[in-house]
This record gives sequence, structure tokens and C-alpha cells, in this order.
Amino acid sequence: MDSTVKKLIDEIKKGKCSPVYFLQGEEDYHIDLISSYLENNLLSESEKSFNQVILYGKEVTVANILTNARRFPMMAERQLVIVREAQEIPDLNKELGTKLLLDYFERPVPSTVLVLCHKHKTLDKRKELGKKADRFDWVHTFKRPYQNQLPEFVYEYFAEKGFKAEPQGIQALCEYVGNDLSRIVNEIDKLLIGKTPGEAITSTYIMARVGISREYNIFELQKAISSRQVKSVFQIVQYFQSNTKRNPVIVTVAFFYSFFSKLLVAAYANDKSERGLITELKMSPYAAKDYAATLNLYSVSQIRQAISLIKTADLKLKGVNTGSGEDEAQILQELMVGIMAR
Repeated sequence: MDSTVKKLIDEIKKGKCSPVYFLQGEEDYHIDLISSYLENNLLSESEKSFNQVILYGKEVTVANILTNARRFPMMAERQLVIVREAQEIPDLNKELGTKLLLDYFERPVPSTVLVLCHKHKTLDKRKELGKKADRFDWVHTFKRPYQNQLPEFVYEYFAEKGFKAEPQGIQALCEYVGNDLSRIVNEIDKLLIGKTPGEAITSTYIMARVGISREYNIFELQKAISSRQVKSVFQIVQYFQSNTKRNPVIVTVAFFYSFFSKLLVAAYANDKSERGLITELKMSPYAAKDYAATLNLYSVSQIRQAISLIKTADLKLKGVNTGSGEDEAQILQELMVGIMAR
């Protein structure tokens, strides 16, 4: 769990609530996690009827929100006002709306917990609200994690649910889904349906359930190339060639350009051990293990040659320097022949 999120939730559990939570940024998952925790835990069920208000940004002005925030709680110590999709508030960045909100930030009502969920982006720092908001302790910004931070998040999420997943499956899930934490969590929750805590979650199970074929997918192709398993490489390539709509060649080429580019950086690291790559290149332990093993089988000149071949293949796929009758399937096969050549 993100350290800021953990700290905020721990404080809420201890009853140390902030009068305002302005939650902003590209990473919606953490915004939802905090607002949902407050919604579900701040008030008792009997208190919620009169003291919990849910508003939507498109439907309210800043003045409407503050009218609710300035009410006193009924038969309770405090009230909760949550504004979802706060980025849609029509006058949020207009002069009057900004002044009203900043004035409230200076003197919030202590018996109200006001939560503003400003999703998908941060406040514009060119405007007054964006310039001044950061000086308040209750403004929290959540960025999308880097790709190398995802495996740790996934591992911890499985652990919180009482499961341990195989590293290869975790890595495949991260590569397949990307750095959208809400989507990753949704995929994991689906994986765990019908599972008993303590049960091992295998790589085969993960790949099958999230729609990745265990034998024929881009991650297996990467593994085969990394370990120079020529037979496996061309078995997978043959499968890709038979269904280029499902496995677009241009996506495969882009994937391997990224892989070999990172491999070239790793090749120049001072310490090429797993530990060294984790430290120097900020890689996850899972990625570092793969890269360290691959460096034992590919020289720097071979990595450079692979990148050159990938660039040529990319140009051909875009219609540059294509030979007579050369199609996508042939371009992919020629690329793999070149990469696997000693």
C-alpha cells in the first residue's frame, strides 16, 4: 500500500481525521481507497442518515458544497461530505469558486470532514487554486506508479488477501495490465474468486484467467528469446503468424524494442548482478532476475544488433523499405531469425 494512503488510513482508524481531504492525481485507486474507507468507517449506520452527504462535481458549485460543509452534525460528533468527480465542479477554477474554497481551507468547520475527489489530474498550477493548494496539509497527490513498482504492489495486495502468487505470474500480470492500479486490483479480485486464503496462486492460473495463453503469448516469447530457446521462439512466432489480428506484429516489435533498450542500459550498469540492477536501474526484483540472466547470453554487440533489426522491422511495418510481397508475418520471422543468430 502507498505510504501516504497507509498513514492517512491509520490516522482515521485512531480517530485523527483531517477536516478536509483534497485527493488529486492520475491514480484513481488511492483516491477511491481513502474516500471509501471514510464513507464506510467514519460514521455509524445510524449516524449516516443525517450526517453523510454524497455530492457529484457536475451537479454542484463550490458554494453548494460549502453550504453542506458548514452545517452542524445532528446527534453525532461530526458529519461527512464527499464530493466525487470534484474536477468537474463548474466554478472550481473561477475567481469566486477559488476564493470561497481557499477561504474554507483557511477556516474549515472542525465538526465536518470534507472529502474532495479530484480524479485523473492535478490542479492547474498556473491558476490561483493550484498555486495555493499545496500549502495545506490536507492536499494529497497520487501519481501513477512506475512499471517497476507494480510487482511489489501486486505481491502486497495478494498478501493482504492471504495469498502468495508466483513471481512469473505477478510479472506477467503487471506487463499485461499496465500501471492502472484499479484495473490490476479488479483482475486480482477476479482471480481470487472461489480461492481459499493460503492457497498458492500459480503463474499458469494467472495467465489463463487474465486472458494470456501460457504457451503462446508475448511474455513467453520474451522468456524464450531471453534464454535463447530457438525452438520455442519459432513455435510461438508461428502461432503469432497464424493470428496477427490477435497478436499485432507492430505491438510485438514495440514490446521488444523496449525490452532490448532496457537490456542495453543494463549491460552498461556498473553492477550487473540482480541486486546491482535493482539498485542502479530501479528495476523490480522480478525484472532484474530476467535481465541479469539475459545478459549472460547476449553480448553488448548482439543487443545493439537486435535493436537495429527491430528498428528496421518497425520501418518495414510502416511501409518503408519493404521488399516485394513482404508481409507482417515474414517481417516478424526475419526479425526473430536475426535476433537469435549467434
